[in-house]
Amino acid sequence: MSEPLACPSAGPLPDHVVALLGAVVEALDIPAPATYRDREQYREVLDQRALWVIVALKSVLLDPTGFAAEWMVTYLRERLAEHPPTTYRAWDGPSSPRSSEGAGR
Repeated sequence: MSEPLACPSAGPLPDHVVALLGAVVEALDIPAPATYRDREQYREVLDQRALWVIVALKSVLLDPTGFAAEWMVTYLRERLAEHPPTTYRAWDGPSSPRSSEGAGR
């Protein structure tokens, strides 16, 4: 996961909100598909993860006590751990010129 983003002018967010937003980013920020053929599997993985995010966010918004946020972070992270984005080949960036030079030897 990348470095946390901050908005100094807004002031600090409560810890449970930061945790929930981190779980949402973790759910939706998955590697791009490696090839055109991998797009369908990528979309299926992303669709499933988006559904979990919607469930989590709606649950938090519908809970006037604020207790749902912590529970939903756990729920969301458990679903992500059970279903990692490994059903498609992910693009891992352009290969370096040196790695392709040595491939023909």
